[in-house]
Amino acid sequence: DVASLVVGRAKDFLQKVLSNRLVRLLFYALLGLHLFVTLIFVGYTLGTSLSDYTLQPHGLSYNMKKDTHPVAQFNCADHGGPLDPQEMVYWSDIPGDSSYVSPLAPPSEASEKFLTMEPDFAGWNNVRMSFETALVMSIATGRTLVLPPEQQMRNTVNGVNSQVFGFHEFFHLDAIMKENKAFKFVTMEEFLEKEGLAGRLREKHSNIIIYPPGNATYWRVPRNGIGQYFPLFEYLRSVAITPEWDATKCALGIPRSKKAGSIEELHTTFHSIMDGSYGKSTPTLEEFVDNPTKVNASIADRMREMLANRKQLCFYDKQLQQAKVIHLRADFKVRLLSHFYAFLFFADWKQDLWSKRFVRDHLRIRDEISCAAARVVGAVRDRSRNNHQQRNASSPEGLYDSMHVRRNDFEYQYRSTQLSADKLYSMSKGKLEKGSVLFIATDEKDKGFFKIFKKKGHDVVFLDDFLPLLPNTNPHLYPIIDQLIASRSRVFIGTYWSSFSGYINRLRGYHVTKNKLKGHEKGTMESWYFSNHEAMRSYQPVNGQVIWGREYPTGWRDIDHGFDELMQ
Repeated sequence: DVASLVVGRAKDFLQKVLSNRLVRLLFYALLGLHLFVTLIFVGYTLGTSLSDYTLQPHGLSYNMKKDTHPVAQFNCADHGGPLDPQEMVYWSDIPGDSSYVSPLAPPSEASEKFLTMEPDFAGWNNVRMSFETALVMSIATGRTLVLPPEQQMRNTVNGVNSQVFGFHEFFHLDAIMKENKAFKFVTMEEFLEKEGLAGRLREKHSNIIIYPPGNATYWRVPRNGIGQYFPLFEYLRSVAITPEWDATKCALGIPRSKKAGSIEELHTTFHSIMDGSYGKSTPTLEEFVDNPTKVNASIADRMREMLANRKQLCFYDKQLQQAKVIHLRADFKVRLLSHFYAFLFFADWKQDLWSKRFVRDHLRIRDEISCAAARVVGAVRDRSRNNHQQRNASSPEGLYDSMHVRRNDFEYQYRSTQLSADKLYSMSKGKLEKGSVLFIATDEKDKGFFKIFKKKGHDVVFLDDFLPLLPNTNPHLYPIIDQLIASRSRVFIGTYWSSFSGYINRLRGYHVTKNKLKGHEKGTMESWYFSNHEAMRSYQPVNGQVIWGREYPTGWRDIDHGFDELMQ
């Protein structure tokens, strides 16, 4: 047939061509070059050790510069304005906090211990949540935090994954480490070179020295996912103690010091609460609703509220304290998806409040992103002022309302949150100012879905309406900018179970506390949810079964109490 004839003639042609010695040598040279280039590419992708490689940011934020100013300072002059961005500031500058060092820290660099982590595999706010927990845990336990390799960020713009990113691109990590004695980090490359290639890491069961897979120190995730990190994660799991903590069931008890009896204090206190010998009944969630425990209360009273409906306390015991490396997994079996303040219980209340202030005052979004949000906030306020007379809205000060409406993937995960536009309006109309400018953060692609709000007189705006104010800003940063804008509104209505809405409420809580606004005594605010409507309107303790689905006032309420007592 024709196919056989073509194949036969092709074979004859190749045999004649390759019979020429010069052509044959050229063919094999090209084949060898192809194989060489392929090996170089694969080695680079899988993480070939490159001693002269300098880690470069992938540019999620624009014009990102080396941190050169104190974290407390906030100036937008180098980031496109505005001239006065101070209304975005919720953090404080407490010089005494920078001198604190965990009492569990090793005595010298020679005995340095590490905390490694696998970033959460979901969207940015879950990644941020798990990173905050790992960072605070590293400080609380006196360990050096090993930053995970760069990764993609899911669910950023219309459900599309982002380019790869590192935590430097969201937080002022270099400046934070420079300013705080308690915090130290290294990159994964530095850790693998210093500890892995140097033969300082041993398989935890056999105690045999093992080296990183392929002796690789630089691991780079391609656009098609995080799967290529699995060999690295398996290696880290094999050389480290890998606790299987479940934050929905237990809190992690951090002893007040290395002194004998510190761990026993946690054990004794926990058992006295559970068996009733402390003198109070077993704690329940209902006991603490609108009845917060004093931040400087006894260890037993604070532990009772921290546990509430959780019946276990995990312990940072001697075995963990002595481990060279502790590794935090992130998979479908073990996933530490919790707010740091909802999982870490400090025997010393001063250390507890310090950790909450540290996250508020230092682990804040970078200037270039915050400045972008400040420009939009200013434009929304101007729009509100201009609309004041024609819409008869009572906001000549430029007040506006906001909401976050989560759609798309929540249709399958949390069906109860998927409400019609008419239902959204009926549930929010009593909270929104009549005729107000309404800023909506949403992943709903059809903006016409919200037409009822316009029909009812609201001036509805989205971030898309202000894109000229965001030149050179990577679109994958837009959701973070959305959050910062919503945090400054008069009222906010969010989607329950969404860590996106949750973080907006935490930011609002920081502002309420700093400015002593209505509700600051109990950490409440002018925020609601479309479902579980009044969740933020009263003080509620951490609910272990909803630990990631919302934020809790204990994360910001009265956290400046006794800061001058920390070093005493």
